[in-house]
Amino acid sequence: MRELNTNCSTKKAERRAMKELGLKRARNFGWPNTYVFTKALGEMMIGHLRADIPVVIIRPSIITSTLKEPFSGWTEGIRTIDTIIVRYAKQTLSFFLPDLDLIIDVIPGDMVVNAMMVFMSAHSEDQQEHIIYHVTSSLRNPAPYAVLSDSGHRYFFDNPPCTGRNGEFVQLKKMRFFSTVERLIMYMTIKYKLPLEMLHLANILLWGVFSRHYNEARRKYRFVMQLIELYAPYALFKGCFDDMNSQKLRMAMNKHQNINVAYCFDFDPKSLDWDDYFYSVHIPGVLKLWMIK
Repeated sequence: MRELNTNCSTKKAERRAMKELGLKRARNFGWPNTYVFTKALGEMMIGHLRADIPVVIIRPSIITSTLKEPFSGWTEGIRTIDTIIVRYAKQTLSFFLPDLDLIIDVIPGDMVVNAMMVFMSAHSEDQQEHIIYHVTSSLRNPAPYAVLSDSGHRYFFDNPPCTGRNGEFVQLKKMRFFSTVERLIMYMTIKYKLPLEMLHLANILLWGVFSRHYNEARRKYRFVMQLIELYAPYALFKGCFDDMNSQKLRMAMNKHQNINVAYCFDFDPKSLDWDDYFYSVHIPGVLKLWMIK
């Protein structure tokens, strides 16, 4: 920061430098990015400073659109897997990274809220509790990336988006997936980077006649490369999260409460049919939000 201030750098340059420094520091401690790094720091700070205050830590996996409440398919923003869905619908991304045999750990947003209310109620009278709950699906009801891929392809085949040049419906091709970063980088290099370099050279030789086209193509290429870097640690993650603590509480709730309570505060991933959820709930919910924006 001193060096940046000395050189009278812009705010944009300062933000970029801080972003790069944060990412470097996160990776130095074994975290893929600052998002998960700061989450870990937060948990450690709470554990260190909590004294006698009871603490319940809730770790949801990728939070997706709601299953039931406030209504099916509700979501507030385009994030995580939604970016891929929207880019595919816009015909700006026809390939990506996940190994289709791996598990995508997702959980609907209203299930996370239900779990939070149940956990708070269950531990409201504890004095020195310090417990961690995983609100996840990868162990109890795993959803392979192949299910999301097939559901998405079927949805867009049945509901082609209006993304043609004149607003006409367009039948999208099935998305191509790569099981390793190396294969995807090789594909990007051959199909996009080399032609981009040739365009750059032609642009220089012809005094910038292709500048606009080159800058736009370079921007798109960099965006996809950033997506690859961002999503790779998650798309190729081979672990799953044990939600035994959550399951114990679910069992206790089902045993001591009536059926209506268990239904209203449902957070059991086993109740989900992932194919139906992606096709009927999540994908149309994301696209509806995208169309509104």
